[in-house]
Amino acid sequence: MSITVAKTRDKLIEVARQLFARIGVDNTTMNDIAEASKKGRRTLYTYFNNKKEIYKAVIESELNLLYSSLETVAHKELPADEKLLEFVLIRLESIKNVVFRNGTLRADFFRDIWRVENVRKSFDIKEIACIESILEDGIQQGIFGIENTHTMAVVLHHAFKGLEVPYIRGTMPGFTSYDKSGRDSIVNLLFKGIKIK
Repeated sequence: MSITVAKTRDKLIEVARQLFARIGVDNTTMNDIAEASKKGRRTLYTYFNNKKEIYKAVIESELNLLYSSLETVAHKELPADEKLLEFVLIRLESIKNVVFRNGTLRADFFRDIWRVENVRKSFDIKEIACIESILEDGIQQGIFGIENTHTMAVVLHHAFKGLEVPYIRGTMPGFTSYDKSGRDSIVNLLFKGIKIK
């Protein structure tokens, strides 16, 4: 894909994201996106066949931003237990930021989570691999005692996913810098059973 083609596609995705955030996915038409991008319907349809495709591209773009922040944490020079804790905290805060940054997409996130889940499949695979590499580092560092890092990575991934909605809604205690006892409880829960005494 040429730089010009990639820039045009990225612009269309960003314009669609802004419209979806402001007026909602259901209320946005392909014509709205074409007009707001100043690219015309023909250009828009060159890149996307329908609104479902552009919605998927918007979600993928947001997930790529999230994955980039997780990858940064995964490559830090930290003990694996600290890295894993930072990973989950950054992950939840980044998801929350993505949801809130996208206005009415927040409602879609809660109302139509299955549509979002369908788009997240490739992100989930990359995230599991990231968690697995942190766990393997922890084994090499003598911090974690895990027999099957892939299975544990999958379990942790789903546990982190399960915390998303309560975290976004602000009903998840312990994930704030000022709640030390809550964070200590979470750290204890997260590492009990995998951290070598």
